Amino acid sequence: ADIPVIPDLEEVQEEDLAMQVAAPPSVQVNRVLTYHDLDKDLMKYAAFQTLDGEVDLKLLTKVLAPEHELREDDVSWNWDHLFTEVSSELATEWDLGQSEREE
Repeated sequence: ADIPVIPDLEEVQEEDLAMQVAAPPSVQVNRVLTYHDLDKDLMKYAAFQTLDGEVDLKLLTKVLAPEHELREDDVSWNWDHLFTEVSSELATEWDLGQSEREE
């Protein structure tokens, strides 16, 4: 009764699910809105003009900065240069404060 049995190849293929790959799920991808689209929607829909139906956001939407004013170029930082620059500014402010106290 305890004699090991060599399985048939067909039985092994049916049981070995580790080598099988499941099909990826299908997900509907919605288009991501651009800043320009969001700006148009903000001005077009009245829902964006109030918050919780109580707070009027019209004044805020009038003074929001446009996207082109908020974009900045990427600048790499050099730690030594940045540290030297900040230290120099702090020293200058400290010297000005000392000279004002002496006067």
